[in-house]
Amino acid sequence: MMPTLVAKPPHGDGWTHEVKFDGYRSQILIDNGEVRIFTRRGLDWTAKYRDLAETAKGLNVQRVIVDGEVIVLNKEGHSDYAELRKAITQRQHDLYFVAFDLLHLNGHDLRDMELEERREILAGLIGSVSRIQFSEALPGDADAIYHLLDKAGLEGMVSKRSDSKYRSGPTTN
Repeated sequence: MMPTLVAKPPHGDGWTHEVKFDGYRSQILIDNGEVRIFTRRGLDWTAKYRDLAETAKGLNVQRVIVDGEVIVLNKEGHSDYAELRKAITQRQHDLYFVAFDLLHLNGHDLRDMELEERREILAGLIGSVSRIQFSEALPGDADAIYHLLDKAGLEGMVSKRSDSKYRSGPTTN
């Protein structure tokens, strides 16, 4: 799912809000111990993300597709796109994968499950793997979250309907 840029965050129950990271949208695919990492456009960048691919082998699954963002942190601890480009070629060990959705798990297509359910399974799957992190939902009012993220100098926020099904392409969910 690709979020739609809007001027104001959505209000009301039924929405979750997460930090928007400034990186490369990617998916980790594991199939019987073989790990591959693909870009949003479907390019196989496993070789470029070799350290993340090795880390992903630590996930306790036979088959999985995890949607997320490859990032690198700057000195302030914020994701930094310019630094990411350098890290891919020069500092592989500084890359992180921030996981925010789970599409398939051990032969089961989860895309028709509600987002909240998929994320609950994903959080349990990620555990304490160091370079693969779970993108936590931020509690509170959407306007307050947006204000705090803006004050902190972060990229922004992504709001998602808790009950949304996963669909490829642009969405307002």
